[in-house]
Amino acid sequence: MVFKKVTLIGRSSESFDHATDDAIDRAEETLDNVQWVEVEELGVEVGSVEGREYQAEVTVAFEVE
Repeated sequence: MVFKKVTLIGRSSESFDHATDDAIDRAEETLDNVQWVEVEELGVEVGSVEGREYQAEVTVAFEVE
């Protein structure tokens, strides 16, 4: 088996959990054979958005066929 990793950044106005789910949902919609996800970094954008925007940078590993 061979795996490839890509980095995605999920966003949410609600929480880090929702931001992580956003990235995972997008990965599962667009990539085949997603095997695992590693949360790398969490951050909050406050300057250019109204309120807060929670961000989760995740590394997604998927099997290459």
